[in-house]
Amino acid sequence: MVDLNCDLGEGYGHWTLGEAADDVLMDLISSANVATGFHAGDPNLMDRVVRLAVERGVALGAHPGYRDLQGFGRRVIQAKPEELVNDILYQVGALREFARRHGTRLQHVKLHGALYMEAARDEGLSHLLAEALLKSSPETLVFCMDGSKTCAIARDAGLPVVREFYADRDYDRSGSIVFARRMRPLDPAEVAEKCVRACQEGKVRTVEDEDIDIAFDSICFHSDTPGALAIGTAVRDALLAAGIRIAAAAEVVATPA
Repeated sequence: MVDLNCDLGEGYGHWTLGEAADDVLMDLISSANVATGFHAGDPNLMDRVVRLAVERGVALGAHPGYRDLQGFGRRVIQAKPEELVNDILYQVGALREFARRHGTRLQHVKLHGALYMEAARDEGLSHLLAEALLKSSPETLVFCMDGSKTCAIARDAGLPVVREFYADRDYDRSGSIVFARRMRPLDPAEVAEKCVRACQEGKVRTVEDEDIDIAFDSICFHSDTPGALAIGTAVRDALLAAGIRIAAAAEVVATPA
């Protein structure tokens, strides 16, 4: 059993970044990471995506990022950790209110882009974030990479964590994500095969052409990756064909291995 998540609501008003509309991608996934206004999204789009998630039975997560609309949250913003945590709480609180409006709850928090990677390696930022979430929403799942500072510190603080595997990103031998975009479009069949193998064998092939062990609870693909709809469809179909059940992250981590 594995969760399948995607970043949604990454646009403004009724315009969505990427080739596939949120309502189409929503049918493929079990958990949705909804942009909360700083790197993308606005109140109208947040409201729409939350409503869609409720209608489709998809678990809901806040996807807060750096205050960086022009750079889509992919640039590191120099700010004190305290300020960044306040920005995160502000964004999480906004999405939580839309969730309440539509009669649902917030399943998880997943930082976006450069902020996700900064927290993954910054012990001080991860400590402050864990402390804040422990007080504001201790039951909310924290999405992160296995082996990251975020993962270790959140666990030590008693927060429930969900480890992610990236379908549409490459890995190096250290287990880190390689962000350089491939020159050719991703082959949905190859991505799907990679995900099934990771689920069945716990291994992934790196850019150095080596196998490494990988541990995760959720598979992520991105709505702005070229071919996102084909990739998401291929991954979902391949998982189900292999007898791997897709379920929301809360159910996955609550089920004994």
